[in-house]
Amino acid sequence: MKALSQKRRHPLAVIALLVMGLLMTGGLYAFINASQAKADTSYSASDVSEGQKLFVANCATCHGMGASGTAAGPSLVGVGAAAVDFQVGTGRMPMQMNGPQAQKKPVQFNADQTKQLAAYVASLGPGPALPDEAMLDGKGDATHGGELFRVNCAMCHNAAAAGGALTRGKFAPSLAGVSAQHIYEAMATGPQNMPVFSDANISPEGKRDIITFLQTIESQGSPGGNDLGSLGPVSEGLFVWVAGLGVIIAFTIWLTSRTS
Repeated sequence: MKALSQKRRHPLAVIALLVMGLLMTGGLYAFINASQAKADTSYSASDVSEGQKLFVANCATCHGMGASGTAAGPSLVGVGAAAVDFQVGTGRMPMQMNGPQAQKKPVQFNADQTKQLAAYVASLGPGPALPDEAMLDGKGDATHGGELFRVNCAMCHNAAAAGGALTRGKFAPSLAGVSAQHIYEAMATGPQNMPVFSDANISPEGKRDIITFLQTIESQGSPGGNDLGSLGPVSEGLFVWVAGLGVIIAFTIWLTSRTS
């Protein structure tokens, strides 16, 4: 017992315990990630081969041969098919120019080519796959989706999903007109300045509810009249201030012209 007590008080005991704790924590984290991120095997060898050709011709300049990354672009190993489908399917990639974030623009690749690029990147390592069609049907719980949206998304995208400015030239885009698939993929992959909402953060059903909420408010429009960009009291107050001053100035000019 005395010898055991002396070993416990050994100066290296604390370091040994710390190393063991780190190893156990890292191993547990790796196990959880490995169980959540599964390799996508839904693509054919032909899709992967054609996607590699497209990648080498259009993407390797920035992302490197084998998508390992360069100084001009990050590695794509492990980003998954969903990230490629979002970035390429919305025209953000290939980038038109360097800037705080990639801009949405007309797409460069058709649906088949986008699928092939996604297949190639998915073959490089496990990552978020394309969403299940059942999660995109717009038949979720809009009320619950609204709650999730206001808690997780509204601080950047605005409570009405109209978008908003961020720091250093970045911005959260409007979600009007965005397809259900791209909304789901954005939540799963965290493009640009958006955080990743994994299934542990927001379940697939929760993502479905958010999509339903966004489709609901978009279909309802603005029953109160012109929404003024859905920017709330800022734009409304500015409109009232400018319009009110305009009326006062016009009335003053009319009144002084009458007295003269």
